[in-house]
Amino acid sequence: MADKPDRDVKLPDPVEMSRMMTHIAEQSQHLVSEFLARQSPMRFGNPDPLNLGQAFFDMTARMIANPAKLMQAQFSLWQDYMALWQSTTRKMLGEPSEPVVSPAPEDRRFKDALWDENYVFDFIKQSYLLSARWVQATVHEVEGLDEKTARKVDFYTRQFVDAMAPSNFAMTNPEVLRETLETGGENLVKGLSNLLGDLERGKGRLQIRMTDMEAFKVGENIAVTPGEVIYQNDLMQLLQYKPTTETVVKAPLLIIPPWINKFYILDLREKNSFIKWAVGQGHTVFVVSWVNPDSELAEKTFDDYMSEGPLAALDAIEKATGEKSANVIGYCLGGTLLASTLAYMAAKGDKRVLSATFFTTMVDFEEAGELSVFIDEEQLAALEERMHERGYLDGADMATTFNMLRANDLIWSFVVNNYLMGKEPFPFDLLYWNSDSTRMPATMHSFYLRQMYQENRLSRGKIKLLGTKIDLTKINVPVFILSTREDHIAPWRSTYVATQLYSGPTTFCLAASGHIAGVVNPPAAGKYCHWTNDKLPKKPDQWLETATQHAGSWWPRWDEWAKGFSGERIPAREPGSGSLKIVEAAPGSFVKVKAQ
Repeated sequence: MADKPDRDVKLPDPVEMSRMMTHIAEQSQHLVSEFLARQSPMRFGNPDPLNLGQAFFDMTARMIANPAKLMQAQFSLWQDYMALWQSTTRKMLGEPSEPVVSPAPEDRRFKDALWDENYVFDFIKQSYLLSARWVQATVHEVEGLDEKTARKVDFYTRQFVDAMAPSNFAMTNPEVLRETLETGGENLVKGLSNLLGDLERGKGRLQIRMTDMEAFKVGENIAVTPGEVIYQNDLMQLLQYKPTTETVVKAPLLIIPPWINKFYILDLREKNSFIKWAVGQGHTVFVVSWVNPDSELAEKTFDDYMSEGPLAALDAIEKATGEKSANVIGYCLGGTLLASTLAYMAAKGDKRVLSATFFTTMVDFEEAGELSVFIDEEQLAALEERMHERGYLDGADMATTFNMLRANDLIWSFVVNNYLMGKEPFPFDLLYWNSDSTRMPATMHSFYLRQMYQENRLSRGKIKLLGTKIDLTKINVPVFILSTREDHIAPWRSTYVATQLYSGPTTFCLAASGHIAGVVNPPAAGKYCHWTNDKLPKKPDQWLETATQHAGSWWPRWDEWAKGFSGERIPAREPGSGSLKIVEAAPGSFVKVKAQ
């Protein structure tokens, strides 16, 4: 008698399958009609909006010019494949066999046991890894390319290599094949439905769902720390949070988040809310909640963001608390704005900031990391043309850019889960926030990209704000710089440059993990670590070589530092107790406006 198979193979229900396919056909027809209705014969635009053609043409020309090196690379790949064939043959014969190449420990694409246990899938996996390594190494070692072209070629070669992973295809992914057998193909039909749903939600543009978008609601189960909106203007609402301690330190705390994201990254849930934690440490916390701008705000400038953002917030805080000075935190672009504002205030003799904290902030853009591949004249011109048509940059454009920096985690893992496995994404507060994108006014964003990213004028003292030339070296307030070691948006070595610019006492702290997880790391979680060093040598690697590693979150270290500039304890302040009336309850209405 034949052995019973480990898993039953499910035959598809023909009635249910027919119903689903009919629904998919109707949905597809609707999407195609909608897409065609939005197009005009001349609207398909620049066929090379990322300006890749010239970069890869230059690479190919350089590669052909050195055929000996190309042949050497091909011979090396041939040797690797011979070793793989020998290893696979031994494995097929039941003999011990060490892998020729293995995925990186953090690579989750090949976590299923069959990638190792089954010699066919093991061969597919190793074959891909060898080819990927060869392609990337061959491209990376091409000589004679200028730095920007080389970086662009490297980046987009990696995008291609990631896209071609066998885990991304149904017939070469053992998890997908297993699911297909067990569900009778329902996973693929459901996956197609998910794909069409994402296309419909993006109005013809693929907008991959990373989480259950119905599982969260701002103000109900995220961004729920109690507080009030006490001030608003065209660009922001200012939130003041209710105290949870009988006394607070005298100096208020103002947080300026990036306008490219919503502020509640610092107030996701009770267990990981930096805002709630800071309130609990006795700070009177104020947070800027930026508007989600539309075409009516197209002409708003970087000057406006400074005057209607931090400067207006400081004025409002004085009216709310009677305090003329405050400690201020800037996160990412909010930190870039804070540094610009501090330089402007220094030029004007304005001393209302007691201390400044920068979370993962770049002020020198000479080495802007992989984001620099999107900043060249051709791409900026195309971007400005799109922004001119609408008056703003759509948040989905920036979201796609940031997702490409971690494509395997933020794109392809969801392609496999949603479209091949046919599963719903897991509810995850951080990914909900990541999908809750914001727009940016055309004039302001063009200024930021050109003046800072493209020309690096901020750190060189070549920018004027409100008619005043600003100089970062004139900033002499105490500064705490928090960077994260695996940051793919604001590389820590680039953020370290600020330690050599500011004139006041500067503390640099490096946290483990990345741009978000390294910042949103509550002490109770007991995760990650951080490094400190009282010395600030010119080179960041010299700083790290002699730095001291500490277990756990950096939050308590920052709190101790900030309270050195916060004054004595006073009775806690309630929102609305000053001269400003309450506008509405936190988190306010600005943060609830969707980009779509």
